[in-house]
Amino acid sequence: MLKKKDRHSIHINKHELVYYRCGRGEPILLVHGITTYSFIWRKLVPILEQHYELIIVDLLGCGDSDKSIGIDLSLKGHALVLAQLLEALHIDKVHMVGHDVGGGICQLMAVRFPHLVLSLSMLNSVAYDYWPVQPIITMRTPIIRQLAMATLDLGVFRLIVKRGLYYSSSLTKELMDYFWYPMKSSEGRKAFLYFAHCLDNKDLLEIALELKQLTIPVLIIRGDKDVYLSMQIAEKLHQEIIHSQLHIIETAGHFIQEDEPELTANYLHTFISG
Repeated sequence: MLKKKDRHSIHINKHELVYYRCGRGEPILLVHGITTYSFIWRKLVPILEQHYELIIVDLLGCGDSDKSIGIDLSLKGHALVLAQLLEALHIDKVHMVGHDVGGGICQLMAVRFPHLVLSLSMLNSVAYDYWPVQPIITMRTPIIRQLAMATLDLGVFRLIVKRGLYYSSSLTKELMDYFWYPMKSSEGRKAFLYFAHCLDNKDLLEIALELKQLTIPVLIIRGDKDVYLSMQIAEKLHQEIIHSQLHIIETAGHFIQEDEPELTANYLHTFISG
């Protein structure tokens, strides 16, 4: 679990970024995706913090971080902010672990800020031009964004989360409370839709060649029942990155940290410690 005593905040370019820091050992930076925030790693923390120092962020626009409209919430923008965070914390190098669009941010970190990255791990990650997926693409249309602001409610969001899980038993009230927390305010909803609006697969297409040339260790974990991102992404990443490892978890959907937290954490530990 994420503990209050581990919660910190820092201002990057005058915007408040909230993060959690716990454990001891080589540092891991955990980067969430678009519909989540730091909470999504809570089940992996008890396993990983025994071996590593964990830095778990709420990306700008998400969780408890600054939700001002007008911040650069593109993947490039997030990668730059995380590089500045590591510099501010005087952390020389980290193992990057990203889920969903967080995996895309970690790819950019590995390519654009290689001096900061020890290894790259991607869980159900975006890549290349196989995304954004629906309903994210529609968020770029102003009238759809307005409609979404008016109609996005707990029931609709619950269906989005349910589709992303393999085990129906994972869909608890506690989990929905976590997911819905930023959506309770108009500010949080606007930030969520603005984040979706900022996403552009060109950010990752631009680094496709450099991604192939990575020499750091790379781990790819795929939840076999992920309905939001295709298997093609994991397969192409594994094919293109020569030194990569690919693990497919048959009993996991998009929110792999909820379906199989222990297995996911153990894959990460085995990879990073190796």
